[in-house]
Amino acid sequence: MHKNFYILAILFFVLSIVTGCGNENTDADNSNSKNFCVVTDDSGRKVELAKKPERIVSVSASFLEPLGEVGGTVVGRPSSKVKLPDFAKNATDIGPVYQIDTEKLLSCNPDLVLINRGMNEKLSTILDENKIPYVVIEMKSYEDVKKNVEMFSEITGQPDKGKKLVEDMNLKIKNTIDKLPKEKKRVAILHGTAQGLSVQLDNSIAGNVLKILGWENVASGMKAADDKTDTAPYSLETLIEQNPEIILVTSMGKLDEIKSAMDKRMAENPAWQTIPAIKNNKFYYLPQDLFLLSPGIRYPDAVEYVAKLIYPEKFE
Repeated sequence: MHKNFYILAILFFVLSIVTGCGNENTDADNSNSKNFCVVTDDSGRKVELAKKPERIVSVSASFLEPLGEVGGTVVGRPSSKVKLPDFAKNATDIGPVYQIDTEKLLSCNPDLVLINRGMNEKLSTILDENKIPYVVIEMKSYEDVKKNVEMFSEITGQPDKGKKLVEDMNLKIKNTIDKLPKEKKRVAILHGTAQGLSVQLDNSIAGNVLKILGWENVASGMKAADDKTDTAPYSLETLIEQNPEIILVTSMGKLDEIKSAMDKRMAENPAWQTIPAIKNNKFYYLPQDLFLLSPGIRYPDAVEYVAKLIYPEKFE
């Protein structure tokens, strides 16, 4: 009896130690997971936010609408020629996106800054110096938009809103595609500026829309002008060889001036009239608010816009 009692006592003592160790490990795990959220940004950085950000500054107008749709707000935003969401109109203007006023940015006392990949990383030095968290965001393709909507919803603490928004966008695009004939169109995307023309590649916004529609960008595979651009040098000879049945034109600058320059270019060179898109009057200018800057959560609108240009009868 005594022997059995001692054995049971020893077993109980060992189990209590093991259980205690287990509790200590759990507490340690909890102490390491007290962050409000942890996100990985588009530069591959792991960003830990100790609490829900209440004073967010966005250096891009493109981030505002998706952020607002998942419950976010901002205390600072860039100058913008495009329409701003109501919640951002009275936020501090921190200057144009290409030339952010760092003093104004810091005066907002942000607890999180959203910056553009490839454009605003230079701000990282001053943000690090002031111990201000920031996330680097790329929002060009539709996949970028969906990924960052979900990240924004984690930051605002409303992940269900992010999932619902992505589902709604996917459904709207599906509804557009379901209306179209199952045929592939050959499309050229020209980009007009005051300096002239270039050709947009698959990684452009319009190129991404073509991919979503299942159509062919005739410039696919062409070499970009440099590793930071989505355009290739324009050549009328190459365009004639590519033989597009549709030509879309995106623009930067005053659209009237770009249209006038295009009309003059076509009038001076009759070779344009050999291209099927020109002969069949399938030449269209795309709106800047959807195709110059990222349309963000309006990507479904951009897809529908192009689909309606080519198949208007399917949307009556």
